[in-house]
Amino acid sequence: MLYIIDTANIEDIKRLVEFYPIDGVTTNPTIISKEHTDFLALVKKIRKIIGEQRMFHIQVTGETSEKMIYEARKLREYVGGNFYVKIPICEEGLRATMKLKEEGFNVTMTAIFTQQQALIAAKAGADFVAPYVNRLDNIVSDGVSVVTETVEMFEKQKIDCGVLAASFKTVEQIHKVAMAGCQAVTISADLFSTLMYHPMTTKAIYDFGQDWKGVYGDTTIADMFSGK
Repeated sequence: MLYIIDTANIEDIKRLVEFYPIDGVTTNPTIISKEHTDFLALVKKIRKIIGEQRMFHIQVTGETSEKMIYEARKLREYVGGNFYVKIPICEEGLRATMKLKEEGFNVTMTAIFTQQQALIAAKAGADFVAPYVNRLDNIVSDGVSVVTETVEMFEKQKIDCGVLAASFKTVEQIHKVAMAGCQAVTISADLFSTLMYHPMTTKAIYDFGQDWKGVYGDTTIADMFSGK
């Protein structure tokens, strides 16, 4: 499963890329607007941090297929590398996706809330569909079930499209979509920090340190080698 960062904050991206096995970055107009900075300069900085090989998903803002296509072309040319254009699921978005696939674009179709939206997006050529897990949960639906059934549907229909699950609030949600065979998740910086946390792990690490110090004090293995 691919781990992708769902943020445009430069400092968060730098930290997560350094300490986690990150496969890419996703953004959308809401995430971008939170940074209150020049858009083009921001996406250029993000590409420099993550490098050419990691995925970079950027969403268009145009409301017609013509504007979506124009923005996609300009963005791919500007940021380069492993670029995915994000397009919201709608009639104009489907039209844009079909045309962009003819030009060899990688497309992520976003704002997915139903299995049938995912299916038609995949049929239009989307490489990824992005269902919103927690937003579905918030309207008394079941986001994990939507992801699970979408994964199963693509397998049964033999459709070559990945599921990039988004909108998470808990590690349990991430675990459940992973168990469902979801190909990718995009996670906020804050939630990334909780993926590895367990109180017993923290205690075990503390105990290791205390047991070592009981015999060797503050001398580390590195200190022992450096003294030779």
